[in-house]
Amino acid sequence: MSTVKGQAVVESASAFPFKGRRWLLPSAVVHELDPDAPRSGRSGRPRRTARDWIVDFSLFLIAALIGALDADSMAARDISPALAGLDQLLGALACGAVWLRRRWPVGLAIGLLAVSFLSSTAAGAFLVAIFTVAVHRPFRYVGWIAGISFLQLPLFYWLRPEPDMSYPLIVGFSVLLVLVVIAWGRLARSKRELMLTLRDRARHAETEAQLRADRAQRLARESIAREMHDVLAHRLTLLSVHAGALEFRPDAPREEIVRAAGVIRESAHEALQDLREIIGVLRAGESDESGRPQPTLAALDALVAESRAAGTKVHLDLRVTDPDTVPASVGRTTYRIAQEGLTNARKHAPGSEVTVAVTGAPGDGLTVRVRNPDPEGEVPHVPGSGQGLIGLTERATLAGGRLEHGPAPDGGFEVRAWLPWASRSDDSAG
Repeated sequence: MSTVKGQAVVESASAFPFKGRRWLLPSAVVHELDPDAPRSGRSGRPRRTARDWIVDFSLFLIAALIGALDADSMAARDISPALAGLDQLLGALACGAVWLRRRWPVGLAIGLLAVSFLSSTAAGAFLVAIFTVAVHRPFRYVGWIAGISFLQLPLFYWLRPEPDMSYPLIVGFSVLLVLVVIAWGRLARSKRELMLTLRDRARHAETEAQLRADRAQRLARESIAREMHDVLAHRLTLLSVHAGALEFRPDAPREEIVRAAGVIRESAHEALQDLREIIGVLRAGESDESGRPQPTLAALDALVAESRAAGTKVHLDLRVTDPDTVPASVGRTTYRIAQEGLTNARKHAPGSEVTVAVTGAPGDGLTVRVRNPDPEGEVPHVPGSGQGLIGLTERATLAGGRLEHGPAPDGGFEVRAWLPWASRSDDSAG
């Protein structure tokens, strides 16, 4: 069937094979819904369904019935037996040709148009043929064939007048009958196109829903990976630093060994606790409100104290107007930026003093700077992929801010970020 053709329909049909009662649908529709449906013989045409056989046989009976009625009325006309026999023979052949209507709809309609001019008993077969063209072909084919038929009908009834009806009446009735058959065929075609269009829309909607689900899943995975990196990298770095110190300083004083072991134990405990929380979120599908609260701006002091206890020199410059009103999301992002900056400084510039500066006010935004000078002496290369800074940049962008990182003008490395912080008047206006 050439009713609806398009690459999108074929692709979607391949992705979603048709599952249903095929015998209730025309074979052409089944082929559009499922291009892999069985085909017949060498022609490669869609195999007839049970519905096709019923429709074809019914149309054959209609064509034969119209031909038989016309043959009965032929006795009232002034036609010789030889011409009447030829008329009925052509009508019988035309009715038999109806079974070819699916294979050559346009060619059959043109042939029967010529035959129906010579044989009145072929009129039923011609009506079936033009109905088939109206169903299976664009309107331009129907228009040409119907136009020739409308020109032919007045001449036909002029040469072979109908004894029981006047000339204008029989011509008008024949034209109306052809128009009704064409309208019936176009209605059937429209219903098929509507069904295929709706099914194609359903397939596209299903595909888009699947793409949206995949995208949401990918974003969730990226968020989880970013959270795991932000949470665990800091803890594991502390473990690595102090474990390395114990490995290279086995003769260190007992107090330093005890302190390092305590930091390792505490960091391992915190890392396991964070990991349990993340796994709990993955299992439950939502955050656990009963767990530990997410870090905010107020937790910066604890983060700095933890880093100092681990042996890192940290200078905290916190100049924030009304810090209690900082939004939780902005405070959490600030905490993660400071945490990642301290982690990177500990890995790449051990022994250097790190400066963490947080300034801002409502309406001006929050500015975060984490800077460390160049390390003293040679520092062993520490492998890293830079995913932490990439994740921080994404966090800042999602929060409506921006983040930059790179070498500082006077040496060292600096992470600079700005996060929006609306004033109370802006919140009230919004």
